[in-house]
Amino acid sequence: MHLFKGNVGSGIFAMGDAIRNAGIILGPIVVLLLGIICVHCQHLLLSAAKALDEKHQLKSAPDFAETVELCFEKGPPKLQRLSKLAKKTVNLFLCITQLGFCCVYFVFISENVKQVCDHYGYELDVHLHMAIILLPILLTALVRNLKYLAPFSTLANVLMIVGIVIVMYYASQELPSFSERNYVAKLEQIPLFFGTAIFAFEGIGLVLPLQNEMKEPKKFKKPLGVLNIGMTIVTTLYIVVGMLGYLKYGEDIEGSITLNLPKTEKLAQSVKIIISLGILFTYALQFYIAVDIIWPNVQKFLSPVKYPVLAESAFRAFLVLITFVLAEAIPFLGLFISLVGSVSSTALALIFPPILELVTRYTFGTLTPVTIFKDCFILLLGFLGMVTGGYESINSIVHAFGKE
Repeated sequence: MHLFKGNVGSGIFAMGDAIRNAGIILGPIVVLLLGIICVHCQHLLLSAAKALDEKHQLKSAPDFAETVELCFEKGPPKLQRLSKLAKKTVNLFLCITQLGFCCVYFVFISENVKQVCDHYGYELDVHLHMAIILLPILLTALVRNLKYLAPFSTLANVLMIVGIVIVMYYASQELPSFSERNYVAKLEQIPLFFGTAIFAFEGIGLVLPLQNEMKEPKKFKKPLGVLNIGMTIVTTLYIVVGMLGYLKYGEDIEGSITLNLPKTEKLAQSVKIIISLGILFTYALQFYIAVDIIWPNVQKFLSPVKYPVLAESAFRAFLVLITFVLAEAIPFLGLFISLVGSVSSTALALIFPPILELVTRYTFGTLTPVTIFKDCFILLLGFLGMVTGGYESINSIVHAFGKE
């Protein structure tokens, strides 16, 4: 369930838009391939952490950033001096990714709530809706103990599953023929597809903590273990929701398929509210990870702090306001998702894991030509996706502002 929650957020409802940017034949094939590569990279991260743990008899299991730092620190002499920088870089991308999710959540919730309010005559600008939801988001983000966020996580899971079922019900009604949709999209659209698809595969930062918390950690990465089975279900959901969404709504598909649902039907209105609530309760969890990384470093500059709880609460409020301002500045959901996915999600999912395997295997003397070729291919794919996806996302955002 945690693996499901870590990977299924607002990204799944953007998969229809992703398939539109790739084509109804090419899109699902590439999503499947990306899913396989992303899961393989998660296995690379787990293997590197295990190898380093066994080799150096660590007191506690390392997280993502600590694994990268240790890998460089115990690696070739030229890389050892980069160990601290490597750790900071991973943490930076984790923070960008998590806060990027939080920005997307602001836009996602406000656009869905706006549609429902508009139907009942309460027509407000989407920016005003963001300002209204700022208060409940701020209150959940001020919760400092992860234990107290657990009920929110459970409720968010239930709401998201109910929401996905209702969305699939609507998307599967009166489907047109496949021939009415583009089999392969234009070349310039592919980078936007890549960014959105990678954004959806958002759970690599979760795999090490999940494995470490399991009663039997060895079962996590087995061929029929938690990771493979869980990610197979997640990838299948992405493909089904994406294909149904694009097949049903074609070029009119929105950055979130929920925005395409009928505006007058009670069930469609309810699902927009249900999913928005699910995303609202997810905000605090994604936000917690970023605070957990940034706050200790801020404390070093502020030390000594007379009122530490008040200081942390003020910092949390400040960080929430930053995500709010960024969401207000770029209110284009689909493009925002693609931008975050292209830059930070790609770095975490496709660039650091193969680097980890190359350095670890080189250090242990087990590096083979096949491993070098495979990892270099993944790195090339990652860098291409990051550069082209980032460029096209920014370019499209600039054009969208121009049209407004």
